[in-house]
Amino acid sequence: MKDRSFGALLLVIIVASLALLIALPVDHPDWASNLLFWQPEGFRDLELKQGLDLQGGLQVLLQADSVGEVNPDALESAMLVVENRVNGLGVSEPLVQRQGENRIIVELPGVDDPDQAISTLKGTGLLEFVAAGRQAPPAGMILETDHVGGSVAVGTGGVETGAATLNPETGEPWHTIMTGADLKSAQVGFDNLTSAPIILFELGDSGTEIFRDFTRQHIGEVVSIVMDKQVLSSPVIQNVIDGGGQISGQFTQEEAKGLAVQMQYGALPVPLAVIDTRAVGATLGADSVRSSITAGVIGLFVVLLFMAVYYRVPGLMADVALIIFVLINLSIFKLIPITLTLPGIAGFLLATGTAVDANILIFERMKEELRAGKPLRVAVDAGFDRAWTSILDSNLSTLITAGILFYFGGTFGASSVRGFAVTLIIGILVSMFTAVFVTRVLMKLVFGRRKSEEQFAGKAWLLGV
Repeated sequence: MKDRSFGALLLVIIVASLALLIALPVDHPDWASNLLFWQPEGFRDLELKQGLDLQGGLQVLLQADSVGEVNPDALESAMLVVENRVNGLGVSEPLVQRQGENRIIVELPGVDDPDQAISTLKGTGLLEFVAAGRQAPPAGMILETDHVGGSVAVGTGGVETGAATLNPETGEPWHTIMTGADLKSAQVGFDNLTSAPIILFELGDSGTEIFRDFTRQHIGEVVSIVMDKQVLSSPVIQNVIDGGGQISGQFTQEEAKGLAVQMQYGALPVPLAVIDTRAVGATLGADSVRSSITAGVIGLFVVLLFMAVYYRVPGLMADVALIIFVLINLSIFKLIPITLTLPGIAGFLLATGTAVDANILIFERMKEELRAGKPLRVAVDAGFDRAWTSILDSNLSTLITAGILFYFGGTFGASSVRGFAVTLIIGILVSMFTAVFVTRVLMKLVFGRRKSEEQFAGKAWLLGV
């Protein structure tokens, strides 16, 4: 029994310590940032993301640039590609939704480079690996290739477009060895010698086989890497390339990131034109955000004070559990990551109240047992056992409601409703860990000893009775 209690206490200490480390607004060590292993390198930062209503951003209106009626399925696919690209940009809580028959609205909170973001959104993203023979076409040159599809350069790197050129050695279009369809992944890296941004890519099985065979037979020749018919880089084949490689060029880090996103998420099924862009200011404003945070801190302090004054020793343990609850929630918001908007903050505060309610239910049951003359340790166990059913029923009903809100928020494009539901669901789940498990571990630590009955004998006021 003692081993189980010690193990539970150790688990609480480890979880609380990790949550504190992640939640603190400090420069985190690399291993902590790498906890976000499911995100591409360069996007793994443990910053608390703020939504459009808290920090402002950019709103872009895209329209299908085609003649005649737009295929609804094609527009849905284009919207999915745009959403993936937005996510790849590392933008927190973006909004991507359809408007009418041929338009897509994109809202990007906290975008630093609007031009680059727009370029990444509307680019066709057709990647080709072109056999260039012994003469390396310079970066920026527009090539006419024998691959059908894609459009002539759309300026993804900010380079002026020009007339497409044929292969001067053959007088015919340049031969495309393979396209980005054979690409498995692409991400931004840095050259070991120059520290310049580069794009690291991996090939799928078929691409690996094609590239391995080609490079084995053409060592010393040039393979141009072409995006939207525009040459990005023309490396010389030094040895057999098996599985992946890198693309170098005169990229800024943002340009490299945009290209990697386009390569990763493929081409748009329909061309999109930007018909309107506008900066969106923070709805609340910095002063309002600061006031809201202050009000939240004061409210939390009042709750902690109430629990300590009204329930005394058990109340202090509930305070510790509530602080751990806040730390775990903040760390989860950073790890997933969750973007805090005003509705999201409301969901978190509602969950905080639920966490306090659970402890109040437990303590009131415990007090009833003590008034009935039960021993302290028996009263503690009975308090948790009798309150658990009520806590579980209450939390389950709240989770079901939050799940419905999440579903309808996603169906009708109401991201604010979805954000509220997400933070509420996370908060409810965390509260069941802290308000029940953590509080019980702490109470076992204090009231579970043999001497506890003697220490608290005649001091019922310390237990809030």
